[in-house]
Amino acid sequence: MIGRSAGAVIAMASFCLAIGALAQTSPPSPFAGGIAGQVVNASGVPQMGATVLLLDQVDRVVTRALTDESGAFLFPSLAPGVYSLKVTLASFLPAVKRNILVQPGMRSLLSVNLAGALSTVELVYSSSSPTPLMSDQWKWALRSALSTRPVLRLRPAIDLPSPPLPAETGVPAFADTRAIVRVSGGEEGRITPYGNEPDLGTAFALATSLYGANQLQLSGNVGYSAATGTPAAGFRTSYSRGAPGSEPNAHFNLTMRQLFLPARAGLGLITGQQGAAPSLRTMEAGFSNRRDLSNNLRLEYGFSIESVSFLNTLSYASPFGRLTYDIEDGESVEVAFSSGAPPPDLLPFEGPNASLQRDLAALSLFPRVSLRNGQAKVQRTTSFEIAYRRTFGSRTFTAAAFQEAVNNLAITMVAPDGAVPPSELLPDLLANSAVFNAGDYRAMGYMFSLTQSLLDELNVTLAAGSGNALLPGGHTLDSDHPDGLRKMLHHGQRRWVALVANGKIPATGTRYTASYQWADRRALTAGHFYLTQSVRPDIGWNMYVRQPVPGMPGFRGRFEATVDLRNLLAQGYLPFVTLDGRRVLLLHSPRSIRGGVSFIF
Repeated sequence: MIGRSAGAVIAMASFCLAIGALAQTSPPSPFAGGIAGQVVNASGVPQMGATVLLLDQVDRVVTRALTDESGAFLFPSLAPGVYSLKVTLASFLPAVKRNILVQPGMRSLLSVNLAGALSTVELVYSSSSPTPLMSDQWKWALRSALSTRPVLRLRPAIDLPSPPLPAETGVPAFADTRAIVRVSGGEEGRITPYGNEPDLGTAFALATSLYGANQLQLSGNVGYSAATGTPAAGFRTSYSRGAPGSEPNAHFNLTMRQLFLPARAGLGLITGQQGAAPSLRTMEAGFSNRRDLSNNLRLEYGFSIESVSFLNTLSYASPFGRLTYDIEDGESVEVAFSSGAPPPDLLPFEGPNASLQRDLAALSLFPRVSLRNGQAKVQRTTSFEIAYRRTFGSRTFTAAAFQEAVNNLAITMVAPDGAVPPSELLPDLLANSAVFNAGDYRAMGYMFSLTQSLLDELNVTLAAGSGNALLPGGHTLDSDHPDGLRKMLHHGQRRWVALVANGKIPATGTRYTASYQWADRRALTAGHFYLTQSVRPDIGWNMYVRQPVPGMPGFRGRFEATVDLRNLLAQGYLPFVTLDGRRVLLLHSPRSIRGGVSFIF
């Protein structure tokens, strides 16, 4: 036992000396960080020739290295950010470590243990000094190695140096402040099965870091609908908590929204006041977290508690979770569950402003509210989903299947006044239309997609699947009561095919996403919010363009002009005729044309 302990100490000492020699020969930039480590087997023997891949946030290889005779490797000069590490060696299972935070002037020390059954990577500590990693404690341990037991009893334990406190490293309380201010406008607002946006609006999002690892964000959205005279406002505060040397995982948020519905006669009959304009208020408190259960197993989970106040008060809890298992390089399986509204924490945003974009998207995910028998109802969806993903070369293949139960499906209706009783039709929040409660249904569906990278800045995706659809039993209503329309809407399955292209034009810096989804025009396809897929094509032809705009002298930051075109061909509409010959339209995603300017700094 004494010999094995002395051998382990000598091996670790040789590793520290090797890292120190590498650090002396290639001093890093004071504005860069570093990652160092040692690779050993289950018995503690250093492994020479192991391949160490350093990956960025989107799992692209940044650089690679081979371990030396002492099992050591070093990436001395890295830009600050979050990285992942993958170590492979013949006869051993790969070892993966995600969310390694690199800060200026900091060097993270990793201990990699390769095994035939379960390989692990442990973050030992981060050093704020670029000097060799041999500390006075290790030198003392080497001098006392021959008389291990008697000398070690003089101290409780020999620990590796603890991570320095923020005050010791000089990390400011507030740093890395960034923001987005967006002004947008459009025709008839934007209404989707997942969220709404007004005709005219101003949105902002501000984020700053607290002592390096924690994040504080404030976002808001103030809008106005010219078609209905409806003001709307929403505010969201988010706080992300993390440990020093790691990316924030625990996420807390508080969201409040309020808008006044159009002052229409129908609502006056319900509220008892002719011309009254009742308000719809929501307050939501949420929590989410991410944990690495092992090197290949990751869990994302959370819940939200929301209260909706309109005519009556509705309160409910919405849990969600997603479990990801990385089988091997480029291959993974995901299982997800959600209840209630789509969780914005699972939206696939990437890039340096991903958290800001996610908060702005959360503000537009307004609850879908409808009326049934004069009572307010909120659309709720319970969804189970499983997906498989495989990347080979420049291609990515995904397959997903889901089962969902939807209560109080809210769909958009365009109808003349008096065609539907006011107790069953809620004027739309942000457009000159209304919301109809189509009842409850259960459905199953699937989707396959293949993404091909044709150029460095062009990806083309071909997707196909099947999902729930509302099928009309006829086009002439035989009753004036809304239940007659509900009975005519049968729930069934309809297949669809979609083509999506997204990329960047290098000459102008224009980023674009164009998609077209083919579906049966005789059915109203109800969109499913995929929890495991980044491809979510909407019905019809859609375009989204982001164009950088030259900035003004003296202003720090950049400008972007955006154009968002949804369902340009106005597809997916179901027509009905009432007993007195008036025409009623049901639609799940109306046509919308929007444009805006964003200031990012």
